[in-house]
Amino acid sequence: MTAIYNGMPGDSMTELDWRKSQRSGPNGNCVEVAKLPGGGVAMRNSRHTDGPALVFTKAEIEAFLGGAQDGEFDYLV
Repeated sequence: MTAIYNGMPGDSMTELDWRKSQRSGPNGNCVEVAKLPGGGVAMRNSRHTDGPALVFTKAEIEAFLGGAQDGEFDYLV
């Protein structure tokens, strides 16, 4: 597997299984995520898959998902 880093073009990560939420609307206003070896996560804009991807470590994504499950970000919507 190619070395994966923050900001690399999302479409260059061809070996990843990109997924988007079933809650995504028909307008394409969503992000896609892919699990990385070691438990991290890559995230890209579904409308601009060739744009820069964000890469999160396992600890970072666990902290974010835990906060989301606890409602810490509910004020955003």
